[in-house]
Amino acid sequence: MLDQILQLFAKHPGQFLSGEEISNQLNCSRTAVWKHIRQLRKEGYLIEAQPRNGYRFIREPERILPSRIASMLRTKRLGHELKVYESLPSTQQKAFEIAAKEEGAQEGLLIVAETQTAGKGRMGRSWLSPSGKGLWVSLVLKPSVTLQFTPQLTLLIAVAVCRVMNRMEIPASIKWPNDLLIHGKKCAGILLETSAEDERVKLAVAGIGINVNLDTDDFDEASVQRSTSLKIAAGRHIDRESLLCDILYELEQLYDLYLQKGFEPIKSLWEALSSTLQQTVTVETLSGKITGKAVGINPWGALIVETSPGECTPLYSGDLKSPF
Repeated sequence: MLDQILQLFAKHPGQFLSGEEISNQLNCSRTAVWKHIRQLRKEGYLIEAQPRNGYRFIREPERILPSRIASMLRTKRLGHELKVYESLPSTQQKAFEIAAKEEGAQEGLLIVAETQTAGKGRMGRSWLSPSGKGLWVSLVLKPSVTLQFTPQLTLLIAVAVCRVMNRMEIPASIKWPNDLLIHGKKCAGILLETSAEDERVKLAVAGIGINVNLDTDDFDEASVQRSTSLKIAAGRHIDRESLLCDILYELEQLYDLYLQKGFEPIKSLWEALSSTLQQTVTVETLSGKITGKAVGINPWGALIVETSPGECTPLYSGDLKSPF
């Protein structure tokens, strides 16, 4: 049915086709037509809809071009080894598969997928990854740190992504530990997974998912109230390749700073961008709920929650339930 709708548009380039006309041509209900149009949009096709006029085909899904990324990269090592896929179950899974091979994965390897069929976030949650509308990437890093310092890397990556968004005049902030928000709605998330030996990190794979050009109707009813995209926030279409190159450059600058001078400079940047600090929060941890005032992060990257005057608890992981 989707192919039939696309064929109809191809026969009428630049023209509006009413829902009734499409339904008559394909012998289906107008509700079915609406559902199929919505599915095409989720797959990255740009289709304009106007009351009384119907639907008009604008363009096919955008595709990330490795040659264009290569021409715009300003990094010394991040992203120079690049693999772009039309579809993957998960960019994280692919990165670890490549790393497990005999030749392994070099630091800076970047895996990009136009869509993920089993994209994942923290705590096993699924991640919506519509084709051609977001950045769904995984980056291989090999920092010489012990496992206890890996929370710092999540915070570092969040700072890099947030700073790039702010430069685009998009008012993003960081919600501990790994979400980026715009006006309280989630626009991006970070998932850091590691492989270690003798308590030292051998490999860190940073998964970054950003809702770039999603429209409101790309979100289901459950997520539309708590999710947004850069396009919605900025009121304009965002060039994904340029955005990716800007993030890689900012990330490399901060990563090199981290390797040279430690976590303290990153800590200060994170605290300045955080929407969590100085708020009363409730965090669900494996040992139960912790409620108190988020007052800072410690040198290892843990959130410090003041549960009562003078009593603080460091949290290295957890699910922040409030504030939203």
